[in-house]
Amino acid sequence: MSAKKERSLITVLVALAANLGVGFAKLIAGLLSGSGALLSEAAHSFGDTSTQILLLTAVRRSQRPADRRYPFGYGKERYFWSLLAAMGIMVSGAAYSMYEGIHTIVAGGEQTEYVWVNYIVLGIALVMEGTSLVRATHQVKKDAADHHRSVRDQLASSDDPTPRAVFTEDSAAVIGILLAAVGVALHQVTGSAVWDGIASILIGVLLAIVALLLLQTSRRLLLGRQADVRMIRAVEQRLEQQPEIDDVVDLLTMMTGTDRVLLCARVDFVDTYSAGDVEQACVRIDDDLRAEFADLDEIFIQPVPRSDQGLRARVLRRYGRVLADE
Repeated sequence: MSAKKERSLITVLVALAANLGVGFAKLIAGLLSGSGALLSEAAHSFGDTSTQILLLTAVRRSQRPADRRYPFGYGKERYFWSLLAAMGIMVSGAAYSMYEGIHTIVAGGEQTEYVWVNYIVLGIALVMEGTSLVRATHQVKKDAADHHRSVRDQLASSDDPTPRAVFTEDSAAVIGILLAAVGVALHQVTGSAVWDGIASILIGVLLAIVALLLLQTSRRLLLGRQADVRMIRAVEQRLEQQPEIDDVVDLLTMMTGTDRVLLCARVDFVDTYSAGDVEQACVRIDDDLRAEFADLDEIFIQPVPRSDQGLRARVLRRYGRVLADE
């Protein structure tokens, strides 16, 4: 297992342990105190727990090697299970929290003598969720440094949805705990359960936003997003430097999994080279590219004439510029 995948696994395990323990504590506190906000937070934590289980499944299944049925490997399994995890947050967390909030506002709620339990549980939850968030933040920063990106760019461009999912969920969990604490406190001070219900609804809205962000990330990766633009430009530059290549006409890349990139290069070889020379050049260029760019998983080099107007038109429509002669 690579260092990056090991970091992802540890991050998910830490989050899973935190969410499971906190979820049961919030559930007990919510039942004892009758707080809708605490019950919403319990649903939030159990939703996050199911999400972590799905992410663990994603990490494990995506590591299977390529076979005859799936020649490009199972890397996109991670994106599929991440998609299911996001949908789980939407259904189990957001929908229930909104329902609980509306129910609390409409039906009202009686305060019990166990209100103090809420504060203890929320304090413990803040520590545990905060610990998980620190771990997720550490991984995101480490991955950003490995790719020479800012943390913001890493969250937006990463091909591994696991740390992004954990980081986003833990950030939402910390905010949700603070919302629940405010709702419980205002309920206690004013005697009105409306504040508790509003806190639950806000927690539901927060979870819906998180789910939509994760759904959008998984969608882009499942559709076949291109590789990092900096790597594409570097590959184009390396190809242009090869003595056998006259011009790079087209470059196609697609993420086939975490740290896995499929590359198709359409190049115009120098006309004076024989077919045998071109074959040997393709093998050497393939080896050189793999040695320099570790993420390249499959490489296809196709000889094409740069004068092909149909191909040039397709490249122009796709990228807004023609690579050849640039």
